[in-house]
Amino acid sequence: MINLEKEIREQPRVLSEVYGANEKNVKALVSEAKKRGIKAVTFAARGTSDHAAIYGQYLLAIEAGVPAGLATPSAVSKYGADIDYTGQLVVGISQSGMAEDVLKVIEDAKKHGALTASVTNNEDSPLAKAVDYSLFCNAGKETSIAATKTFTSQMFIVGMIAAEWGGDGEMIHNMELLPVMADKLLSYMPQELEGFIGKYKDLSAASVVGRGLLYPVALEGALKILETNKVKMRGYAISDFHHGPKAQILKGDTAIVMACAGKTFDDAVEIYKALLSVGADVIVITDTLDAFDGARVLRVPGLNAENPDIYSAYMCAITAQLFALKLTEAKGIDPDASEVLKKITVTV
Repeated sequence: MINLEKEIREQPRVLSEVYGANEKNVKALVSEAKKRGIKAVTFAARGTSDHAAIYGQYLLAIEAGVPAGLATPSAVSKYGADIDYTGQLVVGISQSGMAEDVLKVIEDAKKHGALTASVTNNEDSPLAKAVDYSLFCNAGKETSIAATKTFTSQMFIVGMIAAEWGGDGEMIHNMELLPVMADKLLSYMPQELEGFIGKYKDLSAASVVGRGLLYPVALEGALKILETNKVKMRGYAISDFHHGPKAQILKGDTAIVMACAGKTFDDAVEIYKALLSVGADVIVITDTLDAFDGARVLRVPGLNAENPDIYSAYMCAITAQLFALKLTEAKGIDPDASEVLKKITVTV
């Protein structure tokens, strides 16, 4: 079994252990943030970690009413900006904990007395050692170039922060069901994908769309397919897709729509219909029983919850990872080898 598949299949275990590894530190972090009267959060991240940060942006707003933004690391590392993060929580997210520009944001934040935290898969990394509170992906060594288990672990940790900040015990309870949901998904989705993935062995470009909590997963899904299969992919928010990008979709073009139950479901249905109307080849990932006539439908486990897409986002992420994996098999590509990509990418 290649590393990519092995690590995708480790996610039920990782998701079952990440809460226990971080419960104490998350509670202490949120308690300190509230004690200081912190009302805003900034995430500093790159690549896959940036997508986990965007998921965190949505959750902090939804669960705790706390505005969260994304840092501009180059403003500090390249332009020498002195950014005043006074009164904020600044969170650096990096699988390796080696991202130098993210570390510079943390150093800038500490200079101004900001509360700082990290989310890494390396407790001995420079980033983990630089912050007030270190949070641990606890995913075990990840060797495949494409990050998979560390991404869903990062999602889980920022979810813990949001739930703790908002006092949402039900969300924590529901998050504890994610390992079982992931295990169920992995029991059938690989075989389902194998049944049709050969049709896409010559795929050269496609779009992935989602909205709200599924938007960062659309970004991540596009990245996973792109980096493993050497195809041109891009993820979009459905709301942005209407403002021009949908004009690129022509008859026969492939589009993946993340259409799970929740506040943005109607938007997903609308774009699915629009894509079909131009003759696009549409793949829908959904946790609903809706037929989505004319599209290829991949059904994932879901939860009956106030905001069910908090949890279906994980199922969509794993499905996109599996799509990327199975496409490499159809194309005859080794996703664990690349002439241009490295496992640890250090930007300054």
